[in-house]
Amino acid sequence: MAEFRHETERLILRDWREDDWAEFWAGTNTPAVMRWLGGVCDAERQRFYQERWLACNAAHGHTFWPVERKSDGAILGFCGLKRSNEEGGPQGMMEAGWRLREDAWGKGYAKEAAAASLDIAFDTFGAEEVIALTIEPNTASWGMMVSLGMERREDLDFENDAFDPANPLIIAYSMSQSAWIDRHA
Repeated sequence: MAEFRHETERLILRDWREDDWAEFWAGTNTPAVMRWLGGVCDAERQRFYQERWLACNAAHGHTFWPVERKSDGAILGFCGLKRSNEEGGPQGMMEAGWRLREDAWGKGYAKEAAAASLDIAFDTFGAEEVIALTIEPNTASWGMMVSLGMERREDLDFENDAFDPANPLIIAYSMSQSAWIDRHA
């Protein structure tokens, strides 16, 4: 399989390299970043997620890719695509997701990377629909889904307490390929 690399104005989405992991976890495995994602990960959980993302890439040709800032090569977090596989949720649907370190928040990086990921989902992988999942208290996450043009899909909501036991309802947003095309025509 050819190496994946996609550039935006300020960012590079690409395949993971072994030396990315330490910088990724140092920047994103913090109480603030992981607040709505099940809390800070221990080494075993970090390995689990790394293996999961690499397996998704091997099986489907996409994953949550590292987000590299062009100006300095810093790994800001991840953004990309996977197949939805959360227990109780919609299985196998194309899912967009993102996680950036705190010092990258509020600069438009997440939206830039997420928009690129939606382009890739629809143009490269021919997805008919892409979903994004979060919990209702995570207003920054679902706010970005709305700003991307995604629509609320209550019919895809499900209960899963892995991310926040106090708020087990996972809420879904989606974007159809035709809506994405119309939005960017």
